[in-house]
Amino acid sequence: MDWTEELDKWAKEYLPDLKMRTDEAMSRHTSFRIGGPARRMAFPGSGEQMVLLADFAGKCGARPMVIGNGTNLLVPDEGLDRLVIDTSAGLNRLETGAEENQVKAEGGVPLARLADFSHKQGLGGLEFAHGIPGTVGGAMCMNAGAYGGEMAHVVETVALLDVESGVKTLSRREMEFGYRHSILTDHPDWVVLYAVFRLTPGDPAEIRANMEALMAKRKASQPLEWPSAGSTFKRPAGHFAGTLIDQCGLKGLTVGGAQVSEKHAGFIINRGGATFADVMGLITKVQERVLAATGVRLEPEVKIVR
Repeated sequence: MDWTEELDKWAKEYLPDLKMRTDEAMSRHTSFRIGGPARRMAFPGSGEQMVLLADFAGKCGARPMVIGNGTNLLVPDEGLDRLVIDTSAGLNRLETGAEENQVKAEGGVPLARLADFSHKQGLGGLEFAHGIPGTVGGAMCMNAGAYGGEMAHVVETVALLDVESGVKTLSRREMEFGYRHSILTDHPDWVVLYAVFRLTPGDPAEIRANMEALMAKRKASQPLEWPSAGSTFKRPAGHFAGTLIDQCGLKGLTVGGAQVSEKHAGFIINRGGATFADVMGLITKVQERVLAATGVRLEPEVKIVR
């Protein structure tokens, strides 16, 4: 029996309220607007549904992949023969924590909403996250950061689902945060259920002003008007990827519908109709030319899904 038949039969019996779609276009769920159909996409509405779904999906060979807003993904045009679990629709509860100056957010909560909620509570520390388009789950995976701030500075604990051992709660130290890295880098099958943030009391008006200033800076320097996956390459030691690419004269370099942004060379954008192959071809060209000119090997920050 095909894994989709097993999954459909199981879901009908044990999770009849679970929202699930067949052959759902991934281009609708990635900020690049690229990607073919996922054979099944599920939208769990609670942590309990997530636990049950992830457990059975692993057993039936569905190769589950959890996404939030899909802001750091490059998905093949032929699609994915696997189950994609979208947390952004149902796992997005947000509340103050059990202790003072805490905020608790489920994995599907957008970072912009998290920052806005926190500032309304008079809590600062997440201003840098206001313009990052991802969700809490993705932010925990890659220790998302910008303008001198990062998740490692504000996270207190993270609740994770490991289908082999169950739900576990890790401290900030146990999350092993580093530059675009966490323990989830080495355990991509683990799922972020929620995170608790320890923030700093402050004046809401001042916090809001800081958020707006950083957003204005982001809009002025980044090609937010075009589909992309944010920064395409990780920052190489001692350098900035965008600066190296710019110095090599690669702004505007195009493969098909994919282009190195003329506004910020660190971004590859979808100018319209770009395919997976277009973006991959452009990434390779940039890597080769930067390596030949500078000796620096650029490593993709965007997650390339196979």
